[in-house]
Amino acid sequence: MATKHPIKLRIAQTPKLGRYLHGVFTQTSFIRIVLLLIVLWVLFSSALYALERGVTGTTIRSYGDALYWGIAAFSTAGIADTPSTGPARLVGGLWIVVGSVIFFGTIVATVTSYFMRPLQRPAKQIIDTIEYNLEHLEDLSMDELDLLMETTDALILHMEKLKRRRDRMVSS
Repeated sequence: MATKHPIKLRIAQTPKLGRYLHGVFTQTSFIRIVLLLIVLWVLFSSALYALERGVTGTTIRSYGDALYWGIAAFSTAGIADTPSTGPARLVGGLWIVVGSVIFFGTIVATVTSYFMRPLQRPAKQIIDTIEYNLEHLEDLSMDELDLLMETTDALILHMEKLKRRRDRMVSS
């Protein structure tokens, strides 16, 4: 079982784009989906090439042509050539649908999950992060110490508010 490393408050020093990209690659399944998309692209392109190879009048004469077709087809740019044979058209149509859904779905899902992540963060991860930074106080800058203090104070206030709400619900 892989061990989870607490998130460090040092991320506050990186540019916003860097934090966003780091979050996308570490907190979402973006990489796995891109790898799946690449594997499917290679498989569908191979199938299309096998079905079009040797057919008179086809524009897909090499595996490179098939790979290019695979990118052009699911990108919805409208620049992909139409396969010549019925089975190749079926494979091509399936690739256009599957590839487009995976590609555009990945973009939407990645952005959505990245922005939803703070709302779904488990309390254990927050506590682990604070504990980690408390253990490494000597390595933190003054800005990071201020951020740690603000975060801890906000967490305490939030917990007190939740306890008061719970106590009111119990007493009602």
